[in-house]
Order: sequence, then C-alpha cells, then structure tokens
Amino acid sequence: MSAKHSASVPAGERLAVSLIGELKDAIESAGGNEIFAIGHLDAAGLVDMIDVVARGTSDAVPAIQSYFEKGSVLIHNHPSGHLMPSDADVSIAAEAGSYGVGSYIVNNEVSLLYIVAEPVKRHQHKLLDEEGLASVLEAGGKLSQKMKSFEPRPSQIAMTQDVSSVFNQGGILAAEAGTGVGKSFAYLVPALAWALGNDEKVVISTATINLQDQLFSKDLPLVSSIFRKKPKAVLIKGRGNYICRRRLSEVLEEEGLFLAEDSPIRKIASWDERGGSGDRADLSFHVDDSIWNTICSESDNCLSIRCPHRESCHIIKVRKDCADAQILIVNHHLLFADIASRKHSSGTEQTSILPAYNALVVDEAHSIESSATSLFTESFSRFGLYRKLARLSRKKRNREYGLLQRLSLIQEIDAKIIISIENLVKDSFAAFSDLEAMAIGLIRQENSLWIREKTDEVATSLCEPLGKVERNLLSITETLTAALASLPEMRAQDAVVLETQIALRSINELADTIAQFKDFETHKDTIFWIEKSRTSQKEIYITFNETPLSVATLLGASLFGKIRTVVCTSATLTVSESFDFWMKPIGIDRRREDVSTKIYSSPFPFSTNALLAIDQTAPNPQRNKEQFKAYVGDAVISLLKASRGRALVLFTSYELLASSFEQAKPVMESMGITCLRQGMDERSRLLTMFKNDISSVLFATDSFWEGIDAPGETLSMVIMTKLPFRVPSDPVQEARSQAVDAAGGNSFMEISVPEAIIKFKQGFGRLIRHSFDRGIVVTLDPRLVTARYGQLFVASLPHCRLLADGLPAIAKEVERFLDE
Repeated sequence: MSAKHSASVPAGERLAVSLIGELKDAIESAGGNEIFAIGHLDAAGLVDMIDVVARGTSDAVPAIQSYFEKGSVLIHNHPSGHLMPSDADVSIAAEAGSYGVGSYIVNNEVSLLYIVAEPVKRHQHKLLDEEGLASVLEAGGKLSQKMKSFEPRPSQIAMTQDVSSVFNQGGILAAEAGTGVGKSFAYLVPALAWALGNDEKVVISTATINLQDQLFSKDLPLVSSIFRKKPKAVLIKGRGNYICRRRLSEVLEEEGLFLAEDSPIRKIASWDERGGSGDRADLSFHVDDSIWNTICSESDNCLSIRCPHRESCHIIKVRKDCADAQILIVNHHLLFADIASRKHSSGTEQTSILPAYNALVVDEAHSIESSATSLFTESFSRFGLYRKLARLSRKKRNREYGLLQRLSLIQEIDAKIIISIENLVKDSFAAFSDLEAMAIGLIRQENSLWIREKTDEVATSLCEPLGKVERNLLSITETLTAALASLPEMRAQDAVVLETQIALRSINELADTIAQFKDFETHKDTIFWIEKSRTSQKEIYITFNETPLSVATLLGASLFGKIRTVVCTSATLTVSESFDFWMKPIGIDRRREDVSTKIYSSPFPFSTNALLAIDQTAPNPQRNKEQFKAYVGDAVISLLKASRGRALVLFTSYELLASSFEQAKPVMESMGITCLRQGMDERSRLLTMFKNDISSVLFATDSFWEGIDAPGETLSMVIMTKLPFRVPSDPVQEARSQAVDAAGGNSFMEISVPEAIIKFKQGFGRLIRHSFDRGIVVTLDPRLVTARYGQLFVASLPHCRLLADGLPAIAKEVERFLDE
C-alpha cells in the first residue's frame, strides 16, 4: 500500500472511459448520495468493471467486506465535490488495505479522482501442471494409493487435464461427464491445486444440500489427503439454515413460562448455549418448519452491525470462516442468492455470505436455469404478509408484542399514531383476505394461472384488490416513517428505532412487489402468475409470483461474464451431443473464444449391461388419456411380476402415480414385495428403505427422476411411464414458449423436447451406477418410436441394446435378461 497522494488526478487516468459513464449513472440513480463500488482492474491497471455494493454513509463499509478481493479497489464519491479524505475515509482505506484492496474517491461528475491508497498488485498466477495433475488419477497415481477399490478411468483423466487447463487459461468449460466418469475427483484435484498454489478461493456449487454434505464429508477429505498442505474448506448454507440469536431470545421472552422445559425452543436454546453450531442440520432432534421459521436468520430482519448479538452471530462466524478458506462448498440456491444480493445490495446490511471469488465449479449444472429461475422469482402470499406485519404488531395470550408495543414506550410518539398503525395493520390483513378470495375465484379449478392480459375480470379480481393492499402498506410505512423522523436526534440509534426502520424497508419492498404485479402489463420481461396450494390443514391459499422471462442476461453478466474461471459439469448437458439447448437460456455465448465444450463418455458397459425397451403398441398418452391410464396400471404390474420387484417406477403426474400404486400394491404384497410411494416418508428414509429391501418397488415422480443412487440388484429395472414433458399450461413454460414462437422459433423443439430429453437422461441414469450393475429401462410411451422427435431421446442416451415391441414380449425379455 502506498501513501495517500497529495492531489486529485483526472478520473480517466484510473478509470476506463466506458466505466466513467456507468459510475456516474450509479451515483445519479442514488440521488447524488454516497455509493460504494468495488472496482476490478484490467491488465493495464485501469478499473474496467464495477459492482455497486452499498449506498449510504461510511457506516456501510462493514457490510461490504465480503466483496473485497485482493487487487481490487474500493471507490466511493463525495457529493460535496471536496475529495480530500476525511479521518473516516482514511480508516476505511486502512480496513480495505488489510485485504489488499485500494481506495479511490471521486466527485459526483466522475471527472476527478483522489487516490487514497493503491491496490496491491496482483501476482502472476502459478499455473497448474496439467499432465502432472491428471497423472494423480492414473494407475499407480497418488489417489490409487489412498483407495483400495480405485480404478483408473481414461475419461476421468482427460477431464482432469481439461479442468486444469481452464483454471490456467480462464474461461468456461462445459463438461458432460457420463455416469461413472468420477467427475467430482476430476474437478476437485485441479480446484484444490489452484486454490493452494495461488491462495485464491474456489467456489464449488452443487444442486442440493445433501450433495453438498456428500462432497464435503466424503470426496473432499479424500482428495485433500494427497496434498502436503491441506486446504481449508468450508461448507456454507443459506442463512435460513442458521439460528438468529436475537430472534431466539425474543421468542423465549414472549413465550416465557408457557414454554415447557422439553419444548423444541428451549431445547434449541440449550443446545445453542452449550456451543451448538447454529446449523439446523446439526440438531439431534426434529424441529417443525413452523417453529424453525420463528428463530432462523433472515436477511430482511437482520440488524447487521447494530445487532446486540453480533459478536456471537452464527452468520458472522460463517463469514469469518470463509475469509481464510480456499474451498467454499455451496448449493445452487445459495450461489444465485448471493448473485442477487450483490446486484441489489444497498444500505448498511450485508445480505451476501460468500466472499469475493474468481473460480467457480458448478456440479449438476443441468439445473442452472431452473435453480436461477426459482431464486430470481419474487413471490408473496398471506404468510409473507403476516410475517412482515407481525414484526410491528402481534398478540399472544391477550398480550401485545412487536415493535409498536415497544415504540409506545417512547414518550415522544403520540399514542394515537400507534393506534392508527395498528388499525392499518388489521386493514391490510382484511384487504389481503379479500384479494385472496377474489384470486381463488379467478383461478377456478386450475392450480396455476398466467396473468397476461388485463381483462375486466382481472382488473376487478386482481388489480383493484392489489392496489388496496399496496395503499394500506404504504400508509403504514409513511405514517411510521414520519413518526420516527420527528423523534429527537438522540433517539436515532435506539435499537427499537433501527429495528423499525429495517421492518419498514421490508414492508416497502413488499409494497413495491405488489405494485409491480398490479401494473403487470408494463413489465414485458416478467411473467406474472398465481398458484393455488393447500396448507397441511387443507386450507386453500394463493401465491403471487413474478418470474423473469429469461435469466440469460442476468447470468451472462453476473456469472459467466464476470468470473474468471467457470467449470460447469453434469451427466446431462447435451441433446444429441449438442450443448446449445443448455447454454443459450443461461447466457453462455458460444461465439466466445474462451468457451469450450467436452463430452466424457461413461466407462460403464451400457452396450452389454443395459437394455432400453419401448412398448410401441401402448396407447398414445396425448390422444387417449383414460385408455393410457388404465393401460399403465396393468403394464406396471406385468413388468414388476417379470422383474420380481427390484424397480423404480417414475411418473410425470401424482394422479397417475396414485392410481398405479393402489392397483399394484395388493398384487405385489401378495408376492412378498414391498411397495413404497413418494410422500409416505421423508425422502432420505424412503430411499434407505428402498435400498435395504432388495425386492422392493418405489413409485415416484418429479425430483426422484434424478439424485437417486441405488447400485446393485435393488434397482434392476426403471419404468418410465411417460416421456417427461412439462405441463404445457405451466405459466413459466407457456410464457417462455410463446416468446420463442413470437421471435420466429419453434418452442416445442427449442424448449419442450430438449427439457424432456435432459430429464429422460436423468431417469435413465438411475439404472447403471457401477460397472457391475445390470438392468432394463422400460418406457411405456410409444412416442419414443412413433414421433419424429423420439429418435432424439434415444440418440442422447449411452449406446445400449434396444427393444421396441409389445408388452408381452418386453415382459418376457425382462425376465430373461435379469436372469442371465
């Protein structure tokens, strides 16, 4: 770090010309107030990219430390135009400097720039020995010495070398690794070598928390053992998985003597006091969601640096663990939540958990679009409304709790204001109840509805009631904001005032989301839709959703256009060996020179050990739905008799699953075969029962098409009752399809068929999990041979034996093939 300079310099000496306008626009959008941005330097030392990470005052700085990256620079403006750093600025620069981050001050016109401190110059990367790392996975290599059952796999060795290459050169590698390639070792070896050799963080993202746990507790320790120096790795989950000690203390205070000693809340508190991790997964007892949601950490309910429990905060501890870790294991939800928080961060709160990073591995990358779509969807319902307003006012056992009750103790606040706000809270609940009743009438018998046109019915049933809810919420925030503004300055830092400001910001955000739904016609790049669900007590409720029409632009800019090295891998990224379907919706431009795609074939003997059977005589499920339903029930029983159980039966609808299960269960049980059904127990316990009972049959849908690993005889047959096309009336599917068609494309071939093929490949992949596995995949959907697109499904699978015939011949072949 150099000493601070004695004079300002033209901004163009340190900022790229294209960036000056971008920074100026960011300042203007903040009303000319202070903003903080992290600047990233190009090879010439000019800042050519920024992330605006906070708006406010120097109080915001503790909230942006997770964005610090060695060699970057913290930029903020002085609205006054006087660029001489204050004592606070120097203090900020010193804090940033401890991370190797420089500090610049600019005026609002971004014409002048003051260099408070220079960033640390980035060191040259220590390149990986690509062939040497690949040799780790060869016969006699370091990994073989750690694993008794180790088998060298040429495809794994090739993938390791390619991953090492993209770490060295930067860019994007899309790697389809067939079942058995061992992709986790293929990316872990170079990822750990890069992190250790360059002292840089590598983020590894998996599809689920279960896969996170497996990677962290099984694969990572094994690969780490081959390195002299062991990398520090941290498993990170979303903040909702951790206890908020402030919220826990509030619940304990409210419940008081009414809580039994063995109540979940008291047991959690006792565990936490004894040094518990704060992570829900580490609890030795079950806690219902309804209880956990009252005490878990929430970004929009966090006091951040002003929290009295900050020193013992579990989220802060996770962040500190991340600060000096080389490997960060996350899940897709957290990865995209972090991207969203960095995009929308403002004020003094820190909603992100991940520190800055320049290398990312995305495992199970076929789910990037669906995961991002889910995360970037804004939703609201009566439960979210209650949660936000209950912070202000709630009643338990005839006692008042919440911020209003605490504010009423402040002499300067008129009691009439508190009463008026309490009435507005009640009015808001009533208005939302009316809205929900109208929405239920609008959705009728459907489960979901795309709101695309402002008909008279939509205006009356949705827009007008939404407007009423919005006005009530704004009245609450305006009234309470005015009351807080009238308080003496000495009250500004009172805990209840700060908490109320955070609650009001959250309510304002909800009002903005509601306003956007009300004016849906003006937001052409968003899909507005409502969904009908039921509570555990079978009570109907409505969720209002706002989903991006496309996530490509956001991911292209925030992920693939920003991170130096990105490795995306999965067993299912291609359709007929093409990556185009997967790449386009997530914003990867194939024309980029630094994008490479590779397919690594499975080493398993599919050609001899796997058979794909298609009943070409089955009824067409589109044209003869009732006939197909009756056929499936009989066909499943016939096939299960032939296989003597030992099967996974996959459906695309719960209705067909339920009817087939009820029909097959008594027949199978008479043969001593246990029938298991998705939903009858928690997923992991259900899978354990299935694996342990070799002859059992598992009937499942949706999420069970992927993520099941049941090697050996227990899974000898997979029955796919129907090709896994998404329901055409799904609002997001319908809107995106319509957009493709409107642009002159063919949505069926560009969206529906590729999506179904990827899921079909996932279902097929449940069968052969080890080289000694042997089995049959039977599909009861004749479109696989009768429809023109059917050949695309078959061509996308590993090469295996194929049988297209009638059900009797297939059942006979099942029995013969499994008895070989």
